[in-house]
Amino acid sequence: MVSGFAVSKHEKGRESRAATDLVLAHPVLVRRLGKEEALARIPALSDVLINCVHGGASVSFMAPLSRERADAFWRSVAEDVAAGGRALLVAEDGPGGEIVGTVQLVLAQPENQPHRADVSKMLVRRSARRRGIGAALMRAVEDAARQAAKTLLVLDTASDEAERLYARSGWARVGAVPGYALLPDGRPCDTVYYYKQIG
Repeated sequence: MVSGFAVSKHEKGRESRAATDLVLAHPVLVRRLGKEEALARIPALSDVLINCVHGGASVSFMAPLSRERADAFWRSVAEDVAAGGRALLVAEDGPGGEIVGTVQLVLAQPENQPHRADVSKMLVRRSARRRGIGAALMRAVEDAARQAAKTLLVLDTASDEAERLYARSGWARVGAVPGYALLPDGRPCDTVYYYKQIG
């Protein structure tokens, strides 16, 4: 299991006075879920995914995203967790509290790339952003990669805000692919690739 990461007061306090922000009752804890717990938390995971997709995040889904499709996605993730193909991490409002963010580490790679993993579906509820939760998730996913003996991480994003987070976290920008995917409303968007060597 990945060690927990608490969000610091400095990170948590940034822009936290906005009236639309989610009020967090406890320090945010980032931890890794196994298959059974992932299955049990599907409703909460789907809440985060739907919230992000309906907010415009380009994460493989079009809007409107139904509860049934979101739940089916998380069931497939839980099965891959059980098979050892990926790690699923969540950011909670305290131990066992509301899930406010999540990220995945795709461990299963071609046999000629055993040292590499992909970071995928880094999601933070819109009301919980700008509190250091994304940074805590990225620290935790890098720790999970080290525990799995991975030395090279790769990710892609269509979000300017996420790009700023990755740059601050020491990721190297490779470049953009124009018109790579669609935003949830159907407009085309560029995708930017990043990598980080951690070993």
